[in-house]
Amino acid sequence: MVYQTKKLNNVEAILNKAETGSDISEAEALCLIEAKTPEDIAAIGKTADRLRQRQIGDVVTYVINRNINFTNICEQHCSFCAFRRDAEDEGAFWLDREQIVAKATEAVELGATEICMQGGLNPQAKLDGTSLNYYLQLITEIKDNFPQLHLHAFSPQEIQFIAREDNISYETVLKALKKVGLGSMPGTAAEILNDVVRQVICPEKINTATWLEIISTAHRLGIPTTSTMLSGHIETPQQQVEHLGKLRSLQQQAVNNNYPAKITEFIILPFVGQEAPKPIRRRVGRDQPILADALHLTAVARIFLGNWIVNHQPSWVKLGLSGAKQALNLGCNDLGGTLMEEHITTMAGAKGGTCMDVPTLQSAIAALNRPHRQRNTIYEYVGSSKPK
Repeated sequence: MVYQTKKLNNVEAILNKAETGSDISEAEALCLIEAKTPEDIAAIGKTADRLRQRQIGDVVTYVINRNINFTNICEQHCSFCAFRRDAEDEGAFWLDREQIVAKATEAVELGATEICMQGGLNPQAKLDGTSLNYYLQLITEIKDNFPQLHLHAFSPQEIQFIAREDNISYETVLKALKKVGLGSMPGTAAEILNDVVRQVICPEKINTATWLEIISTAHRLGIPTTSTMLSGHIETPQQQVEHLGKLRSLQQQAVNNNYPAKITEFIILPFVGQEAPKPIRRRVGRDQPILADALHLTAVARIFLGNWIVNHQPSWVKLGLSGAKQALNLGCNDLGGTLMEEHITTMAGAKGGTCMDVPTLQSAIAALNRPHRQRNTIYEYVGSSKPK
């Protein structure tokens, strides 16, 4: 789709439209992304902050969770990925049952309400001859020991991988995972929902239509999902807007069809290329995200998506806690999770760290004169205390 950004679609008029509570168009979002003057950028940020306050309030939430990346052995070779390994490579790992349970045990001891679990696409990961049985075991290993934990697990790419390996439908996979305790699904592997870009950065990954189909199927089956965007690599502003438009349409579909679940949050994941394969590093031309660009896109995303996806979260792993705090003044209302460990982004060279304790998150929020509150995965407050 080619947008004609007319002079009448100036930043002030678009922001005025957003302030009335109306959805802005994709063409108008493109105009905002391409705004370059300091005055326009500041006005966009202030509008995003006001809309955040109106749509979701001043409370900044966080979740106590743990990431478990159960393997980095992967059949795919995404151009931006520094995480994957072949089975025989130095640094390859594949956690066994005892290691996974030990990580979950430690998480519970530290107050976690959620385990976020994702891994590489390992063709050897089978149980009794099927891929699905292996993934079902990953869930039951945790739920049998800690039924109170919410399992936020397996991207659309992993769902497609299971279905392909076992020659079964996405619906069959999702129903089986939900039955044994899958609580929600991360909307990762979205990267940029444009197949021209995907052919360059992740040609072996699922295409845009498949990602959207799997997420929509999850919503129809009552499995909430998140949504993400990998930004700041080879994509254009127009392709960023197309991505946001697809997410908004997906959420509108869930709402309009009265699906029992929908997208719970939107997260921008700025590209970190320090340890990425050399071809994409050379093409992008830098190792770390450009903070100003990530923050500007954060504000535009709130303006474009906020009527439909109210929870927006920055990535402190990629932006650092200081950058994430700035995002909280530009449309974000959630500071994410404690993680406890994180491999995918840190192996790419991110500087934000791998673990954040609760007092640090709370202090960062308090420094903005905003109240904080612990939440669970689906954005329900944990405990009965008032925001602090």
